[in-house]
Amino acid sequence: MNGMKIVGDLFGAGKMFLPQVIKSARVMKKAVGHLIPFMEKDREELRALSGSTEEDNPYQGTIVLATVKGDVHDIGKNIVGVVLGCNNFRVIDLGVMTPCDKILKAALENKADIIGLSGLITPSLDEMISVAKEMERLEIRIPLLIGGATTSKTHTAVKIAPRYSAPVIHVLDASKSVVVCSQLLDETLKDDFFEEIRDEYEDIRQDHYDSLKERKYLSLEQARNKRFYCDWKTETKPVKPQFLGTRVFEDYDLQKLVDYIDWKPFFDVWQLRGRYPNRGFPKIFNDKVVGEEAKKVYNEAQNLLKSLITENKLKATGLIGFWSARSIKDDIYLYDTEEKLHNLEPIARFCGLRQQVEKDSGSTDPYYCLSDFISPLESDVPDYLGIFAVACFGVDELCKEYEKQSDDYSIIMVKALADRLAEAFAEELHERVRKEFWAYCTNEQLEFSDLRKIRYDGIRPAPGYPCQPDHTEKITMWRLANIEEATGIQLTESLAMFPASAICGLYFSNPASRYFAVGKILKDQVRPFCCYRNCIKKERAVNGNYIQKHTIFRPRVPNPSPPPNASTQNCICTSSVHVKPSSLQHHCFRHLQSPEPERLGTADLDYSIWYLSAK
Repeated sequence: MNGMKIVGDLFGAGKMFLPQVIKSARVMKKAVGHLIPFMEKDREELRALSGSTEEDNPYQGTIVLATVKGDVHDIGKNIVGVVLGCNNFRVIDLGVMTPCDKILKAALENKADIIGLSGLITPSLDEMISVAKEMERLEIRIPLLIGGATTSKTHTAVKIAPRYSAPVIHVLDASKSVVVCSQLLDETLKDDFFEEIRDEYEDIRQDHYDSLKERKYLSLEQARNKRFYCDWKTETKPVKPQFLGTRVFEDYDLQKLVDYIDWKPFFDVWQLRGRYPNRGFPKIFNDKVVGEEAKKVYNEAQNLLKSLITENKLKATGLIGFWSARSIKDDIYLYDTEEKLHNLEPIARFCGLRQQVEKDSGSTDPYYCLSDFISPLESDVPDYLGIFAVACFGVDELCKEYEKQSDDYSIIMVKALADRLAEAFAEELHERVRKEFWAYCTNEQLEFSDLRKIRYDGIRPAPGYPCQPDHTEKITMWRLANIEEATGIQLTESLAMFPASAICGLYFSNPASRYFAVGKILKDQVRPFCCYRNCIKKERAVNGNYIQKHTIFRPRVPNPSPPPNASTQNCICTSSVHVKPSSLQHHCFRHLQSPEPERLGTADLDYSIWYLSAK
């Protein structure tokens, strides 16, 4: 343990790299696992001689870590746990998809000094808020640490900290966690540290609200008038895919994906970042500071990857599908036929969100929505939309074996590689879609570097990302393409995908299509959006969490309830989708046998969509 303290100090000082720390912890865990039986025997003998019944506590403090309910991503949390363990903290890791009551129960039973929450998908941000509110309600005063890819200091200061009177601190990465935890547990430093954090977060909140006041917005009608336009008759002529419907790819050849791997995010996991001009891969190997360690980790990754592929330890499965599509205003409608669409009921609807934040006065950029890239229904120009879902299976089974060996390094390594393979699968499959399955770019000849720079026609936006921040679109995708049954990829209650190394999205073939950020939106767009959304969530009466952070107004109704006498017995749009672990029914507002609530659109999205659940 004294040796690990030195390792931790060197890492904190930037003199050791994260892979070295994780490897050191692996040695320590194996040694401790061997020594514990002897140490316990010695302790019992000493207690018997002294007559003492008290347990020795050699730790600096106890920390409970958890990935919040509905989220399955834990690489960052695992790294933080190992680093804290190296610095003599007792770490109780509750794993993934951890409900609030389990987190708080573990914290109280183990007399935790700190609770750490982690998450990757945006709904996890709202779950963190819920945990903070519950801790405040129960008058728990344990410091709360917030971390994960979608978290930020601003979100922590604006959304979480005001809900909890004890310290709430955003932690950027593993190297910062030790410093923060040490200060929170130092009797001489913690009060001043908390006061400093509180003042800093108050400044962040004020700056955030001031920035909202300074922004100007277009009305939805104005934004639509400045939308992106295509000349569908002459310039943009959509190509029909080679097939309509779905196609499943089981046990995809992993060797085909290796060349498509983008290694930069892999090095980010290990916190190995080169400095200009050696930031990217493979230039990082030339960096004077991290180059040697990056090369070593890369070689180890290559050896493990080769072994995983040769021994068939991982399995890649995916699905693609294409449907006839048309746009109406900001939404995209899918049909199971290509003829006389004006008189047909669509089989699916993807609800778009349009940019409304006013652009610079000299800018001529349009106000984008994804529907702009699909031909309008009135144009009578045939168009199509694709969807995809890919995943890498087998990681959990491997990690259980590594866990038995106390091998945190291999656990993190295999999860990082599985993520890279899933991304590579999405990239390789998209290339095949352009050249083969949709065949709208049959002559495309691009280098791998060009693919990463998106130098091809078309895009593959994913639900939850800036151009479509609504995760509930996944429910439509899963229902439409029968994704879970076809591939085994499941949706959690917060609409994360399981297994964790999974990606889904939409295919657009329009050569003018591009990625963009919706940004903040106004109530005039929230109102129709909420009427259109026909998703439900079993645990809540109302919801809109998945795009909540993209609205600029605050809730007025603290405890909303469904409309009185609401009934969906005669709802003609009723459909269902199997979402693990809940079975959800969804209904739209216009078919409720109750008038639309007056407050619809006047509150935050949390209070604008009624969810009516059924087992």
